Amino acid sequence: MAMRTTIATITKNRLSFTYCSAIAITTFVRLTLSSSVLFPPSKAFSINHDIAHNISNNKNKQAKIMTTTTPRPNQPISPSITASINKINDIITTDAGGRGMTHLVVPGDLLASAKLLARLTAKSKSRPRDPPSRNDDDDGDDGGDDDPLVIILSGFPCCVAHAPPTETDGPPGAWAIAAAASNLGHRVVLVTDRCNEDVFRASAPEHKLDDADDSKWELITFPPEEDMTEDQSQRLRALARKADVIIACERAGPASDGKCYTMRGIDMNEKGLIAPLHRIVEMARERNNGGGRDGDDDDEANVKFIAVGDGGNEMGMGKVLGKIHEHIPNGELIGAVTEADHLIAASVSNWGGYALAAAAALVRCSDELDGSDDDEKEARAKWVERCVPTEGGEVKLLERCVAAGCRDGVSGKMEATVDGMPLETSMKCLRDIREAALIP
Repeated sequence: MAMRTTIATITKNRLSFTYCSAIAITTFVRLTLSSSVLFPPSKAFSINHDIAHNISNNKNKQAKIMTTTTPRPNQPISPSITASINKINDIITTDAGGRGMTHLVVPGDLLASAKLLARLTAKSKSRPRDPPSRNDDDDGDDGGDDDPLVIILSGFPCCVAHAPPTETDGPPGAWAIAAAASNLGHRVVLVTDRCNEDVFRASAPEHKLDDADDSKWELITFPPEEDMTEDQSQRLRALARKADVIIACERAGPASDGKCYTMRGIDMNEKGLIAPLHRIVEMARERNNGGGRDGDDDDEANVKFIAVGDGGNEMGMGKVLGKIHEHIPNGELIGAVTEADHLIAASVSNWGGYALAAAAALVRCSDELDGSDDDEKEARAKWVERCVPTEGGEVKLLERCVAAGCRDGVSGKMEATVDGMPLETSMKCLRDIREAALIP
């Protein structure tokens, strides 16, 4: 009888403790969801989702997926995740366009880029964090958010005889990177030439470029250098000052003579189409070389530059300039001299954008994992759905590009093709990337 009484007492106490714990967790989740100060909306959803998952599975097994999305910079990438990222790199480097881009591939740079984006932190929380405003008279120095700021440079106005001169390679890849960065918890400013504004604004993911206070996205445009005002020059400097990482995706880059060329050797500066966006990288590096950020000489505090390109005339390709001169037609004329810290060479730059989004998702997935194969499959699915575009979404995005006047950069036609290849070719690449990211 005494034994039964003891067991009943213990059972009752355990039930009471479990009930109280459940109340505490529920209260924490409610506070998380209701406080955008403690947890920004994108992070609050993640925390809530993971806690709910752990509670529902604790009855049968110990939780394996961590309940935080905090990056773990020193965590080794799991072998299966590394293998998937390498497979994605193989998918995008087949030289589908036959332009010799395989010579431009830098082994390991996709993985390095993904680790940098997935694990990005604000370099200095003491400096202003708000992105520059769209208003020309605003230098963006208002205080604010401590989330890392990702600056994305894009736009290759190679269809010089048309208005707008924007090509279909660039906007999809740039927005894919922007979406992934946002869903990883970062703030995003996408920067392009003024002549590309209509296409980039039309192709932006829905509801991302409104004026809502909680929006973490912004599109900023600049005119050619000869038309820039002093206020606009200050805004360019502000971007360089505030960036935590700079990413170029199919961004026209100056050659050795300072001009930006199409693959056919047409000078886009002469046509009045190119804004001096490369100066953002140059000014950020000047700060790096002057003793790091805010007086910190640690290399980890410096702003890195990731670049995505496919032809050799894009920003970042200076890292393989010798290969461009040797293997790319017109390479000595068109080769872009700005050197990336990490270069993602792809058959099509959009594909490189998809690959970076998927690889960054996999790095974040690896950082969260601490358990079985079943946990890895679940974590992969979660992060791929958050960060990687879908086929349906990309078809609609390209249709919006074309409706805004965008053209295939090879054919010159207003159609949803990219670099002279049918839409299905790009969509198959996207499907292959998603499959490689989802399957361990």
